[in-house]
Amino acid sequence: MKKFLSKIKDSVGQKDFSYNDDMPEEFEEDYVELTTDGDVPKARIVVRPFIVQDFSDIKPALDALREGYTIALINIGPLKERDMVELKRAVNKLKKTCDAIDGDIAGFGGDWVVVTPSFASVHRTNAMESFGDE
Repeated sequence: MKKFLSKIKDSVGQKDFSYNDDMPEEFEEDYVELTTDGDVPKARIVVRPFIVQDFSDIKPALDALREGYTIALINIGPLKERDMVELKRAVNKLKKTCDAIDGDIAGFGGDWVVVTPSFASVHRTNAMESFGDE
């Protein structure tokens, strides 16, 4: 790079130009290495709805939550109408997964549950019930 700048200097005719005086030492290399050490997420965050009609329907929601980039909105209404025992089992499974991923879980509207990963939390009002504190 010094030779290149010297050729330009000679062709322009500026004899008083000094490469070493004008450029910081770190720019004397042919390249500069850049790093990205910031808190850039690896993937986009997805808010994804799920409908649970049976206990086995909870698995896709749990898998998405374990990946870490999904906020799950889960409609438990159909299971609530069919089988309360299975509903309790499904909610307990959601709570255990939520604890494992250090997330947050809350119910709202009677038929809906929201589960978030560790980087998000649920703003609670009096109308919401917390499943994580039971």
